[in-house]
Amino acid sequence: MLTADELRRFCEFLYRRTGMLFGESKRYYVDRRIADRMSVTGARSFPAYFAYLQSNNEEIERLINVFTVNETYFYREEHQLRVLGRSLLPEIVQGRQPGDLVRIWSVPCSTGEEPYSIAIWLLENWALVDAYHIEIVGSDIDTRALLDAQAGEYGERALSRLPQEVVERYFEPSGDGRRTLIQDLRESVKFTPVNLVETASTATQGRFDIIFCRNVLIYFDDASRLLAAHNLYDSLQPGGFICLGHTESMSRISDRFAVRRFEDGIVYQRSEGRG
Repeated sequence: MLTADELRRFCEFLYRRTGMLFGESKRYYVDRRIADRMSVTGARSFPAYFAYLQSNNEEIERLINVFTVNETYFYREEHQLRVLGRSLLPEIVQGRQPGDLVRIWSVPCSTGEEPYSIAIWLLENWALVDAYHIEIVGSDIDTRALLDAQAGEYGERALSRLPQEVVERYFEPSGDGRRTLIQDLRESVKFTPVNLVETASTATQGRFDIIFCRNVLIYFDDASRLLAAHNLYDSLQPGGFICLGHTESMSRISDRFAVRRFEDGIVYQRSEGRG
C-alpha cells in the first residue's frame, strides 16, 4: 500500500501524462494496479518501481494501459448514429462532389466497437455511403486496446445490441461464442495511438469533419478538459461536429463550440472566430 506522499506523487505523474485524475478516493484502484506492475517488473518497493517507471517509456505505456477503462459495445448510444446519418453527414457533404473525402474520428475508440459501429451503421443506413470517400479513424491512449480493435474479435455482450441479421452479415464465428469482424470492415478503419491532452499527439491526426469523443472527459479535471477541448477544436474542420457522451456538455467546458439540436440528439459544432 502506498503512503499518502507516494500516492500523491504517482497520481501527479499519471495526471501529467494522461489528464486522468486519481486520488485518495480511488486508492484501492491505484494500489492494486501498482502492485500488479511491481510484481511483473520485479520491483521490491514503490520508490524502486517509480524510478524505473520514470526512465522507461515502455513501462509508462503498459501502466497507462492498465488504468484505462474500456467498457463499450456495438451501437452504444445509437441515437448519435442516427444523428450522424440523418443530420450531420447530409450537412457536411453539401457543396462537396462525389468521391470527396469525409473524415470521421472516434477517440477514444477502446477496443474498436465504436468506429466499427460507425462503419456498419453507414453501410446499413446511409444511402450515399458509396458516393463519398469515408475515412474512419479510431484512436486511444491504450495501445493494448488498439491491438484488440485491430483483431476485431468480440463476445456476445459486445454484439448484444446489434440486430441478428447484422451480426450474421458482418461477423464470422471464431469459437467459444465469439465472432470476428469480416476483413473488409477491419481494413476500413485505421487505428492510431493518441493522447487527448498532448497537442502534438492530436495534431498528427489532421482534421476531421466529425468527431465522436464520448465518456472520456468525465475522467479529467477542469484544466485537462479545457486542454482536450481545445485540441479537439483544432482537430475539426471549420463547421465540423463533435459528439459527446450523454452526461457530458461541451458548453460547460469551452465557448468555442455552438450547440446544435437535431431530432435525434444534441451535438457541438466548431464555431469560427472564438477563443
